[in-house]
Amino acid sequence: MNNQFLLDNLRSIPDFPVKGINFRDVTTLFKNPECVKIMLDELYELYKDKGITKIVGIESRGFVMASALAVKLGAGIVLCRKPGKLPAKTVQESYTKEYGIDTIEIHEDAIDENDVVLLHDDLLATGGTMKAALNLVNKFHPKKTYMNFLIEIVNEGLNGREAFGDSIEITTLLEV
Repeated sequence: MNNQFLLDNLRSIPDFPVKGINFRDVTTLFKNPECVKIMLDELYELYKDKGITKIVGIESRGFVMASALAVKLGAGIVLCRKPGKLPAKTVQESYTKEYGIDTIEIHEDAIDENDVVLLHDDLLATGGTMKAALNLVNKFHPKKTYMNFLIEIVNEGLNGREAFGDSIEITTLLEV
């Protein structure tokens, strides 16, 4: 899609959080109401006919558009968080990151086999966090699962899509 207005409003911060990383800061998109409207409208058009019943927002920037889209689609929102942040019983998935192991979790009653689930996060780089989120959601055996990112990094050799193969439909709004 690569809407030029969105690209023009996306801030890049060189050498953050470490030297050599060009951080894509989606907060500049979130603070601009026209950007939020464009992103929400594009997401709605992508998913309005998919029968989505639950949207899993990945902590924490994934919560923003996942919540807005859930309202527009009439779907529920499921929070995928780091351990210790959710109050009821959870299901967890651990995964390897560049600097060690991390874990994400969702409530054990968040999804069932009748749900059509959209996993949503702000950025696809290596795909590690979202792969863990997909594995976590698959434990619930939903009817169908889709995946969306606001931004996909395609020009830096990270190859995030390769983490998923052809097993799931993936959409992104912006490629950088």
